Amino acid sequence: MPTRHGVPPFVRMASHPLRWRLLTELAAGDYRVRELTERVGEPQNLVSYHLRLLRDGGLVTARRSSSDGRDTYYHLDLDRCAATVAEAGAALHPALRLAPLPPAVPAPRSGTVRVLFACTGNSARSPIAEALLRHRGDGRVEASSAGSHPRPRIHPQAVTVLREQFGVDIAGQATRHLDTLAGEAFDYVITLCDRVREVCPDVGGGLSRRVHWSLPDPAADGGDPDPSRPFIRVAAEIDTRIRHLLPVLSRIGAEEVTP
Repeated sequence: MPTRHGVPPFVRMASHPLRWRLLTELAAGDYRVRELTERVGEPQNLVSYHLRLLRDGGLVTARRSSSDGRDTYYHLDLDRCAATVAEAGAALHPALRLAPLPPAVPAPRSGTVRVLFACTGNSARSPIAEALLRHRGDGRVEASSAGSHPRPRIHPQAVTVLREQFGVDIAGQATRHLDTLAGEAFDYVITLCDRVREVCPDVGGGLSRRVHWSLPDPAADGGDPDPSRPFIRVAAEIDTRIRHLLPVLSRIGAEEVTP
């Protein structure tokens, strides 16, 4: 917390124009340094410097790419941002402390907002995301998932974690290949692993929004003595991202019903 007369952390971090640009870019999805450099039009050493400040401030996290270990993906911690924005409001006046908004769902329209989640095996991350978006979307989101190299079945730990942590049952769901969705239109195509981001075919149609969430493969985490914990961690992170995605999908739905 800031001192009585100190500048609140979020204000101090976000007041710099370049850091604000980086925050707004990362609010849409995960990016590597060179991609952020291109998007903001600034030198890489300057972008890296301000990313380090945002990481030190707890607003941005970094994760080594599972596709190329020399790369790092940066992710905006939206829950932490919400907390620091609330702190900033309360520091100015107690009445300005912002309460968390309830998850929004897409507005009704002819058809539904369609979202495709893609990963390599379609056995853990993408079916978890599909199930949680369908669960939290209250029937107003059509969620699908597929993989570039689908496994024979969904991982049993993914099935167990969804059932025990969220009350969602996907035991009867099958994996599928991205090629089976060729020609289908989606509002959003979200890649969940770094490898599939590089090879994901042009699914979803030319108007789909492409977003990347750099998430570790819970089935590849062999260092935890409890095999369920990596799946619990990944499912919790996916659920957090979906909670913040829903208001964005709500806006898409509202735009499409506007005459």
